[in-house]
Amino acid sequence: MSLSPSLYFLLSVALAAPKTSSVSTSTTSSTTTTITTTASSSAAPIHSHPSSVYHGSYSGTPTTTGELRATSVGTGVSVASPGPAATTYPSDGKLHDAQPAPYVPAGGVGLNKSPVYNVKSDFDYQSLALGLYQEYIELDLFRYGLTEFSASDFDAAGLSSVDRYLIEFMAEQEIGHATLLSNILGDEYAPSECAYNYPAFASVREYVDFCQKLTRWGESGVYGFLPHLESREAAQLLLQSISTEARQQLIFRQFEGLFPMPVWFEVGIPQSWAWTLLAPYVSSCPANQTRLVWQNFPALNIINNPVPAYANATPAITQNRSTPLSQPGGQVNLVWDAPGKPVGPNNSYITSTSAGRPAYVAWVTQLNVTYSALTISNSSCNNGKNITYASTTQPNLETFSGDPAINGTIFIAVTDDDPFLTSYNLSLINDHVVAGPAVYQAG
Repeated sequence: MSLSPSLYFLLSVALAAPKTSSVSTSTTSSTTTTITTTASSSAAPIHSHPSSVYHGSYSGTPTTTGELRATSVGTGVSVASPGPAATTYPSDGKLHDAQPAPYVPAGGVGLNKSPVYNVKSDFDYQSLALGLYQEYIELDLFRYGLTEFSASDFDAAGLSSVDRYLIEFMAEQEIGHATLLSNILGDEYAPSECAYNYPAFASVREYVDFCQKLTRWGESGVYGFLPHLESREAAQLLLQSISTEARQQLIFRQFEGLFPMPVWFEVGIPQSWAWTLLAPYVSSCPANQTRLVWQNFPALNIINNPVPAYANATPAITQNRSTPLSQPGGQVNLVWDAPGKPVGPNNSYITSTSAGRPAYVAWVTQLNVTYSALTISNSSCNNGKNITYASTTQPNLETFSGDPAINGTIFIAVTDDDPFLTSYNLSLINDHVVAGPAVYQAG
């Protein structure tokens, strides 16, 4: 009897058991960390991954360009006003409906059905496929740094052999995360691991800083779509995966000498924001790779982005939080590309925007979306590329009293308007994005 991918994955989750692993690291840049796993006979199998991945830019010609599109595409998402029952629940601590069972209050979602761990819509599939692209680059990035830099390089940065092992273990976690998402999506069409093109890291600290930023947009990208998934079962498992990634991001902040968690709430961003940040580092993918529907916005760069290395902090469990990297009222200098640039796997995606004239900078942090005025300096053509220079001022606001909203690793974007949005409906900002997002190192 053959099992469908969804049913097989349901059984795999039910039968999964602990396993033991041994990890060894190669000393060459062409061979990645080798992880040997001894699993119990009842454990779900993990997916195999190549022992060598190409790193460098793509120089070929794309055979397909543009994002994935359906045969029919509407003009925009129609947003309805809250219904009359949206605010009628009394919220007084009393029970207002009959209990379905002892110790069980009325209400809840999905409590009366058997779970099936699959995707249930195009939105689900494309969101989890984006998540799988993220898991694969994290798996490769963690291994890459361990082979690109020597043990003495890590020692000089204040990171010992046990710290390096922790990065190795993070890579092993990503194998589990990638296996999880591949099983939910179905092996036949789930995205595969690609080749990657990272910045030229001059030091271990630069590598760690990039890991800290990449895990931030990976984590935030999932927070943005998680409550909107139709598959509540998949959302449950993805929540348990992304909670691990949140710990990874915190650890890289500690490795970098930053205060580990300077905010009260972690920020979520739309899928197109996460894909815009991720795609430039994906060099090429297999010819039959599943394509994504998400938009790639023009790249936004922060000229004077605060640099953690300048704080002269060493790796530590924690630091003095009273010394921020940025301050309200400080000028932030920006530059961004015109749309129409090829990016991403095989240079097959094209940056685009439907926004009007740039007028604001959106600051997306914790629970807040706030805006600051944008001042255009000039636009110029550099090597045939149209770029725009501008500046803005870092706002001064709090999430709640005592919690500066702009702190930690956050996101900014150039917009044509300042619509009122919240964490739950932030994706509605996409129609207004001129360029970005960029990762702003506020603290």
